[in-house]
Amino acid sequence: SFYEELVSHGILEPLTAPVEGMVVREGSCNYVAPQGISSVVKYYLNQSGADIFYEQHVTHISLRDGRWEVSRKVGPPEQFDVVILTMPVPQILQLQGDILSVIDGSQKQQLECVSYSCRYALGLFYGAGTGLDVPWAAKYISNDPCVRFISSDKRKRNVESPEVGPSLVVHTTVTFGSEHLGSDPAEVQQIILSHLEKIVPSLPKPNSIKCHKWRYSQVTKAVPNCPGHMILHTQPLLICGGDGFTHSNFDGCIESALSLAEAVKPHL
Repeated sequence: SFYEELVSHGILEPLTAPVEGMVVREGSCNYVAPQGISSVVKYYLNQSGADIFYEQHVTHISLRDGRWEVSRKVGPPEQFDVVILTMPVPQILQLQGDILSVIDGSQKQQLECVSYSCRYALGLFYGAGTGLDVPWAAKYISNDPCVRFISSDKRKRNVESPEVGPSLVVHTTVTFGSEHLGSDPAEVQQIILSHLEKIVPSLPKPNSIKCHKWRYSQVTKAVPNCPGHMILHTQPLLICGGDGFTHSNFDGCIESALSLAEAVKPHL
């Protein structure tokens, strides 16, 4: 029903573009977000009617008079009746305040078991009218130590336009990401470009390039034997969820979101 709703509103479309090297599981269906994956998040935020505040870097969570006081890097602390944490699990463990004593020993042990892969993503942006001479919309690379996935993004999303230049997205392998976790981004960018040139030598020179370190890319090991969420404190409610408590794809996110909603309902 989630997929049907998103497709009916044009947020998702079935993937029809050619993707070389993709392993298709029997019975599965792949989708693409024409306006980018952030459009899925924006759709649900708009549906919620909630007031959204971005760029709020939470640092401390502490108990104050039966409520949670949440402190951030910039601005005064605020108090809440319920706090739901859905950031990557290692970032939950980095929070300061009473949350440190609230998480019991067994929960901490479970949370510390969670692991993520790390990748670099490289975006290459071209001017309008530039042609990318490749026969695919996206391609998985199996024999390169650096590059794992290349996508001609607008072609993959089926939104190519003569007024807007094409873009290419490159994802590195998990091994390369972990080996270069602390490397200089400029150095990493040059390494990726040198490998890309060997794989697709016909690429024109891009107008601009952006290199992004994806520190928490995909969950490689989730919280074991978990219903999709973990209650850290009951009164007031402090609860965490996300793909670290299920698995890293849209189905895993939905599974965790539904379990979070059921757990939070009695506290509203």
